[in-house]
Amino acid sequence: QVQLVESGGGLVQPGGSLRISCEASGSFFSINVMAWYRQAPGKERELVAQITSGGSATYADSVKGRFTISRDNGKNTVYLQMNSLKPEDTAIYYCKAKILRSSWDNYWGKGTLVTVSS
Repeated sequence: QVQLVESGGGLVQPGGSLRISCEASGSFFSINVMAWYRQAPGKERELVAQITSGGSATYADSVKGRFTISRDNGKNTVYLQMNSLKPEDTAIYYCKAKILRSSWDNYWGKGTLVTVSS
């Protein structure tokens, strides 16, 4: 079984910073792409950033220059450093990973809430 567990969410003021993490655990052979999605109240889930096992990253236009995705392959962990946060960044942030067990499949975490408010 595979588990993705996010951590690090919380309340932060506009202009502030926050780093969230997601660790994959369980029985598997390899992790390919790891990604962060977010879902704000009343909105659809959207891709925020993703990173390959080789470290190549892509970002949504709304977070470019403010957010940085990184990963530690030895710890099966992906991070999202969020700077210059805005109220519109408020959402539940979900981790997704493409993981190899008997086949390649996508797994999701349960999410961590990030609230940007004064």
